[in-house]
Amino acid sequence: MTQTHEDHDLYPGESLGLPQAGRGSLASWLARVGAMIGDWAASMVVAIALFGMDVMTGSGWKSFMILAVYFVQASLLTIFAGGSFGQLIARIGIVRVDGSPLGWWRPIVRTALKCLVIPALVVGAERRAITDLVLGTVVVNRR
Repeated sequence: MTQTHEDHDLYPGESLGLPQAGRGSLASWLARVGAMIGDWAASMVVAIALFGMDVMTGSGWKSFMILAVYFVQASLLTIFAGGSFGQLIARIGIVRVDGSPLGWWRPIVRTALKCLVIPALVVGAERRAITDLVLGTVVVNRR
């Protein structure tokens, strides 16, 4: 006899081989949204410190500096620490589904795609955005 979905409800992340709870389990939406808010707030503070208040109200190149700061910090911190500033504060991070190292190009491509916003808003199974599906990554708890 084969099992049906009613016989065995999968928890989020089970099909990826992730634990149900604790370290390495699928990160919650609340932690992910909180991390993004933290990333954006920190990027605003750094951009204002470096380029002045024009990053908030001006036009031209300065109006893109918050996004540029976000891109640099998220890419570099993910390469070296496995997550952006906000993700590290929220105690979540990025890992490859197959368990191998992220490398340097996946964090850069992932962050660049997130900067386009739309790929991050289209979410598939297991709370994975298109960026994660394409790159073979997933956002997990670090605690």
